[in-house]
Amino acid sequence: MLTHQSPSPIPTNRRICCSKILPLCSLVVFAISAAALLHGQSKENTPKPPSVIVAPDGSLSVPAQTVPLSNLLSPEAKAYVTQHLLDMQNPAATYVEKGIPHFMLPYLAAQKAIFPVDLNDTQIAGVHVYVFTPHEGITAVNSKRVLINLHGGGFSGCWPGCALLESIPVSSTGRIKVISIDYRQAPDHKFPDASEDVATVYSELLKQYAPASIGIYGCSAGGALTAMSLAWFQTHNLPTPGAVGIFCAGAGNFFTGDAMYTALPLGEARMPAAQHSSTPTLGYFKGTDPNDPLIAQVNHPDVLAKFPPTLIITGTRDFALSNALNTNIQLTKVGVDSKLYVWDGLFHGFFYNPSVPESRDAYNIIVNFFNQKLKPE
Repeated sequence: MLTHQSPSPIPTNRRICCSKILPLCSLVVFAISAAALLHGQSKENTPKPPSVIVAPDGSLSVPAQTVPLSNLLSPEAKAYVTQHLLDMQNPAATYVEKGIPHFMLPYLAAQKAIFPVDLNDTQIAGVHVYVFTPHEGITAVNSKRVLINLHGGGFSGCWPGCALLESIPVSSTGRIKVISIDYRQAPDHKFPDASEDVATVYSELLKQYAPASIGIYGCSAGGALTAMSLAWFQTHNLPTPGAVGIFCAGAGNFFTGDAMYTALPLGEARMPAAQHSSTPTLGYFKGTDPNDPLIAQVNHPDVLAKFPPTLIITGTRDFALSNALNTNIQLTKVGVDSKLYVWDGLFHGFFYNPSVPESRDAYNIIVNFFNQKLKPE
């Protein structure tokens, strides 16, 4: 049987003034009710954003959206990226004349004004090369060092445009001799002609320089060829150079990863068809095995393990971003001294333009890397 008991009186030191708490309670209830009402109105009046559609295989269909420039870019770089995106849509700007795309002409003029060098058009062991010497002279420590540049251009062009833009600032800033190789390319030549040309020049330079005093670097196709050359040296009993730079590229597995779908349209304002597989679609590699260690070193840890200190440079809007990131990971896994630098908001080969601070930062990083890694003799 339940009995009713009167509640115990609240002790004096624990009593709460109801006249104070009731208005507060009313205010809280009002606020909650108002928020609920506004939320209901917001849900009714605000159009629901389009949803990302996820396919069974994980593929995404992303609704159209506006992507602003990175707020980490310098003002000069923001203007540069905008102009580059416009240039990539303009056939007149991308038109190539005497080996130089028209949009590169202002970069080249600026480089020549900022970085004075002397150029010698010559041959080494029968291979056509440009030899760049800083107008101010080579430093004493670099008198027994040399850099080899392998220019970009998809294994089918951009000589001398890319060779000039990749060599002039490095030679001048580093006060070191840079030799850019006019290696054989498609459509007249096929793999492994370019690797053979690099090995020919390298072998000749070994008569004058210690291997640990020679550095090799390149951008895009030249970056890929740098890695390919190291594999070629391994199979042809040539010593490993002191250090290398793989810029705007990776060690094989071309056109792979997320960057082909994300970074590419943001950096080039277009999405070319076809090049979305690990199979090399460049004409230079026609008929080859894409997993050949002389082409795709990144798939062969035993080859990567013999790489010298490696500098990797890319940008978040570079379509080679995924390849560069994967190459750095695989090199690090096998114990290679690999350094990765990624510039936010910048695209493939961004450092060709010397008029932006980010490019000058890249030049200094390249020069400092080789200064640290190459032996003085």
